[in-house]
Amino acid sequence: MTPPRKVILIVDDEAPILRFLRAALGDAGFDAVEARSGADALKLAAARKPDVVLLDLGLPDMDGLKVLTELRRWTAAPVIVLSARGEESDKIAGLDSGADDYLTKPFGIEELLARVRVALRHAEAAGREPDPVYEHGDLRIDLAARRVWTGKKEVHLSPKQYDLLALLVRRAGRVVGQGQIMKEIWGSAAETTPESLRLLVHQLRHRVERDPVRPRHLKTEPGVGYRLEAPDPGAG
Repeated sequence: MTPPRKVILIVDDEAPILRFLRAALGDAGFDAVEARSGADALKLAAARKPDVVLLDLGLPDMDGLKVLTELRRWTAAPVIVLSARGEESDKIAGLDSGADDYLTKPFGIEELLARVRVALRHAEAAGREPDPVYEHGDLRIDLAARRVWTGKKEVHLSPKQYDLLALLVRRAGRVVGQGQIMKEIWGSAAETTPESLRLLVHQLRHRVERDPVRPRHLKTEPGVGYRLEAPDPGAG
């Protein structure tokens, strides 16, 4: 039996964007529903229970962050913010309000579809026991055994390096904000700085990346945080 198509709710008041996304998502095998205002978005989200929400922040009746806050009161459906607001503060505000990802307009449709697929995998995995093994390219991490390999070589990390890597593995494919990382790694009462985190990331990249200057696994979202690339499909 063919599984039902995933429903993607597009929230945007620009007709060309809606047409573009509706066609691209349809070609990719999704059912797209559209809302041109925040009020309509909340009604459609309740009625259709979308699998992913694509949310513009500049809506005619309310700020998109308010829509996001309202959605997070009752649904855990992944929300990907699509916005012309490219300032770091806007990205941080979106992630802190409960967004799972953030793309700045203009964006490529292949990148958007990749982010949607990652969001769907995360939503599906949320109802299962987490896979203790992460694999992406030559990087393999066994969370249960607390062991890390690049290719066939085992990598030995300091406790904080491992804690950072494990934190990013548990949220692989998603941006994790600097503040959240520092709180979880050093503790809420610890006096630390973004420079301490940058140093830790620098050290970790030199342990797990073949080319730390052009990292394949551990990516920086400038001014916002860090993202560990999603695991390879079928790995683990």
